[in-house]
Amino acid sequence: VQLVESGGGLVQPGGSLRLSCAGSGFTFSTYGMNWYRQAPGKGRELVATITSTGGSTVYAESMKGRFTISRDNVKSTVYLQMNSLKPEDTAVYYCNAVVRFRSYWGQGTQVTVSS
Repeated sequence: VQLVESGGGLVQPGGSLRLSCAGSGFTFSTYGMNWYRQAPGKGRELVATITSTGGSTVYAESMKGRFTISRDNVKSTVYLQMNSLKPEDTAVYYCNAVVRFRSYWGQGTQVTVSS
């Protein structure tokens, strides 16, 4: 199983970014996918979850209305659209999948929100 994130970077407060995570080595379309983040000096927190079909999503409270998780099972890719970004959204964002009861992580992509 391999998860590869991309799309992070530096953005001003109020700006937007779209993160991507390409999955391989497993049947992507049959597994739910998650985005987590870890800010400096803090623990890793769940950002959003999407079911295998994309029919259901769940967000952490602080991300509701600003972030959107989606997926393209043809491309084996999950996305995180982030709008109205705040400095407190600065973190390393990780893609996660639990495949056959084992948790897999990408390498992470840095998102920095600063003026």
